[in-house]
Amino acid sequence: MAPNIPKFNPLFTNPHVLTVLGNYWPRKYDWAAYPMESRLVRTAPTVEVLVQTQRPVGAPRGELVLLHGLEGSGESGYIVSLAHRALSSGFTVHRFHMRTCGGTELLCQTLYHAGLTTDLLSFVEQDEHPRKVFLVGFSLGGNVALKAAGETGARLLAGVVSVNTPIDLAACSRRLQMPVNRVYQDRFTSRMKERLLRTGRYSAQDLERCRSVFDIDDKITAPSFGFGNAANYYETQSALRFVPYIQVPTLMIAAQDDPLVPYESYSDPSLAANPYIQLLSPAHGGHLGFLSRRPPRFWADEVIMGWLERHAC
Repeated sequence: MAPNIPKFNPLFTNPHVLTVLGNYWPRKYDWAAYPMESRLVRTAPTVEVLVQTQRPVGAPRGELVLLHGLEGSGESGYIVSLAHRALSSGFTVHRFHMRTCGGTELLCQTLYHAGLTTDLLSFVEQDEHPRKVFLVGFSLGGNVALKAAGETGARLLAGVVSVNTPIDLAACSRRLQMPVNRVYQDRFTSRMKERLLRTGRYSAQDLERCRSVFDIDDKITAPSFGFGNAANYYETQSALRFVPYIQVPTLMIAAQDDPLVPYESYSDPSLAANPYIQLLSPAHGGHLGFLSRRPPRFWADEVIMGWLERHAC
């Protein structure tokens, strides 16, 4: 464990228990000092995405763009707790929504995917950011953040954090299809179908044969963006391909017992070969379930903020 990083003492060691509890653990905060500014940002001629911005009391130390995971939003628990922690530490927070997420299904003629960085980079480039900009991506959002960092090199960004990120999309898809992960598979598939139906561009008949995330990626997502099929989509859009090109400080947090993201992906030599990357891999944590046995409860938030505070100086 690196200096100044607290050791993770998990509330439970069962990865499924941590995954579920991490998702549903109550996050109730007083937001009175940090009013929310919700705005639609045009990132392409036919695309608007939702960005929710909150500012700290006093001059900000830096700016964070928080990226949610598959079928998440700015109200996902991991986004909510980190947002409050960051604001109280003096950072401006932007809760960035992927296309068609956060109630914007009718504002885009296209969908989002795990490697879609154009909206994010458009927002970072067009908005006036007086301070250093850091990306913090959770799960699928981490793939977007890491890929964006690889595409831009040392330009635009001050640093990147990814948490439980499927850096190898094909490996993650295979893991999700395992029988032990059926409950997660069904939940993601159901929510993806609901969002697709809300766009008004797909019917129940279009989706009736899509019984997994892979099916949706193969029949809907990949063709929508010209990838052809899921295999090519996964191959070309995985963050692992872009890791060698990252030239800003990067923290990767990956639980070794993540039931959805194979930890073996993080043994790829390109990670160790890049001096900008620090990998933090506790034995436990499940998928986005870093609940500590003792307060402060959200271990990942404390680690992320400690790292950001050091790099924002």
